[in-house]
Amino acid sequence: MRDDRLYLSNVLECIQRIESYTQDGKETFLQTTIIQDAVIRNFEIIGEATKRLSPEIRAAYSDVPWQQIAGFRDVLIHDYLKVNLNRVWGVIEQVYPNLR
Repeated sequence: MRDDRLYLSNVLECIQRIESYTQDGKETFLQTTIIQDAVIRNFEIIGEATKRLSPEIRAAYSDVPWQQIAGFRDVLIHDYLKVNLNRVWGVIEQVYPNLR
């Protein structure tokens, strides 16, 4: 449980960073590579942290799409040439606000 708290705290911190980096909206995100890089890196960290959560935490919060979050991280890491920034923005808008 101790590690779970650390990982969940890390996820929350990354979500807050993404929110901060993207506060100027989609167009700024799409036009600014340093923001894109920062956001993608934080998504990678979130995905890795969720992979390390205990089965008990995953079960307790079964409404969270753990596999999709981890899968998104895998796409960002392994299929980075295929990353669609509009898809990344969609995840920012639709998925991560609900994780809080």
